[in-house]
Amino acid sequence: MRCARATCVAAYTALVLGGFLSAAAAAEKRIVVDSAGRRIEVPGKIARVFVAGGPASVFIYTLAPDKLLGWNRPLTPEERAYIPSRYAKLPTLGRLTGRGNTANVEVVLASRPDVIIDYGSINSTYVSLADRVQQQTGVPYLLFDGSLSQIPLAYITAGETLGIGERAKELARYAEGLLAEIDERVARVPVEKRPLVYYARGPRGLQTGLKGSINVESLERIGARNVAAERMGPGGIVTISPEQLLAWNPEVVITIESDFFTGARSDDVWKSVKAVRDGRFYVAPTEPFPWLDFPPSVNRLIGLKWLGRILYPQRFPEDLREETNRFYALFYHQALDKRQLDTLLGSSGQARP
Repeated sequence: MRCARATCVAAYTALVLGGFLSAAAAAEKRIVVDSAGRRIEVPGKIARVFVAGGPASVFIYTLAPDKLLGWNRPLTPEERAYIPSRYAKLPTLGRLTGRGNTANVEVVLASRPDVIIDYGSINSTYVSLADRVQQQTGVPYLLFDGSLSQIPLAYITAGETLGIGERAKELARYAEGLLAEIDERVARVPVEKRPLVYYARGPRGLQTGLKGSINVESLERIGARNVAAERMGPGGIVTISPEQLLAWNPEVVITIESDFFTGARSDDVWKSVKAVRDGRFYVAPTEPFPWLDFPPSVNRLIGLKWLGRILYPQRFPEDLREETNRFYALFYHQALDKRQLDTLLGSSGQARP
């Protein structure tokens, strides 16, 4: 087929230019190996991140808030007070992981993400979900190990992936230093001095985590004896009976449920537990994200210092206010005022009973 010279030149130029652009786009792509060992091709430049669930939302917010497309659930007014308004106002997009997941393929595609990131436990269920969503959407889906010991590496890997290596190194150094400090102090606590602890979840405090559950990983890291793990072994989240609780009779009870904490003091069952009778019943700080769990993400780092203070006050005697302010400024992008510190820790700056 013949064509006019000008038309042919234009067509040839468009073809060649299109080929160059395609080659350039392909060259920009790179391979990232995630925590599950999956080799995922990602864009050369990543500006928009869809987070798969609660732990990932905290992880990406601390690392790259300007790349975060939205939260997995609405933030409460109390939580918003600890987060700069430009990030607190991000939309609610739902979640892809967990029971009652609220995001779907249409939501993901409408958000136009460059990548999807999940952070937390790595197992066959999460790998299968990642593979399926990636196939359905065509969006690269990366998994990062959310265990405490892997936080520094997760930051470094995610930071390199997102093109913010220096920021990632700063957070990784903090996490590495804090974990090393915790391990060193706890190693000097004799086994017989480590208390029998019950972690109370849910409105009645009768949900708890067994050995190996990411929800009680902070207790394990701080060297506490998890009474549920000692009695029931490994597993995930379980519901126990009041009779089991009374039989275990823990020395310390810890919760993040403020309503339960308030009501338990007048509950006949809980009033009979040694920890409550002895005044060793504690509610952890919860804004903007609980310090121990829900979600079990990098928010647990500062919670380790808090646990050390209430479990081993002689090994962790320092005022937590300075460390808390440093953590919030570095990880949550907003320093705290005196009122906020008092809300989190009480005026003593030690640990709020």
